Amino acid sequence: MKTETIHNLTLPKIGFGTANLGGSVFADHSQDDSRLVALRSALELGYTHFDTAEMYGNGHAEELLGRAFRETNTKRENLFITSKVLPTHLHYADVLKACEASLRRLGTDYLDLYLIHWPMLGMKLADTFRALNKLVKDGRVHHLGVSNFSLKLLKESQSHSETPIIANQVPYSLSHRSYVKNGMLKFCQANDILITAYSPMDVGRLKASPTLRSVAEAHNATPYQIALAWLVCHPRVITIPMSFDPGHQRENLAAADIVLTDEEMNRLTTST
Repeated sequence: MKTETIHNLTLPKIGFGTANLGGSVFADHSQDDSRLVALRSALELGYTHFDTAEMYGNGHAEELLGRAFRETNTKRENLFITSKVLPTHLHYADVLKACEASLRRLGTDYLDLYLIHWPMLGMKLADTFRALNKLVKDGRVHHLGVSNFSLKLLKESQSHSETPIIANQVPYSLSHRSYVKNGMLKFCQANDILITAYSPMDVGRLKASPTLRSVAEAHNATPYQIALAWLVCHPRVITIPMSFDPGHQRENLAAADIVLTDEEMNRLTTST
């Protein structure tokens, strides 16, 4: 598995996302058994970075993750857990309460990475980061980051954070590159910040173009594996696909080890 190392922290190029794992806006317990099977499968296959948020299923995704970790006796030190605070919880006291609630649902004493999930109009980043900095000082959070932030807001966040901002989680795929066309990718690569690409298949809208199929055939891989490989072949880019199917989970994980040539990278970049 290829990795990225920044600030003495090493992360796998491919992690496991949990959006909609426990429901959408509200918790959905009707599929808990199948979701736990999927999480156990991911753990058995070797996934170690799990990305979640209090927004996912109103916290139920965090509950399911915590349960899966406990039921598989997975050692906490072998995991990298990311969670996110809602944009409606960005005031100082609300950030602290939100983090404690996430820790309780996950059944852990700390988060490896805590992100502001979305920027909010009128938010006071200085107040938000005062709370985030406290969480780091108190050991409840080890690293800070943001999600869905513009380059301007990312730079502003850096000015308020007492520790390095290590990630900006944004939608990024072969067919969706709006966040990186404005200089975001180059800035992050130059400043030791990870781009965490979510929706790497563009929420199922990614089409298997002739070029994508051709490159996939050359590597005896699926087009979707090549789409993931294209992402993680970029320096400072990791991704968090999600699948409930063990076969697809295995394929996603294996995509990190596909090495694309510069010519293949250019063809995919210009033709998709």
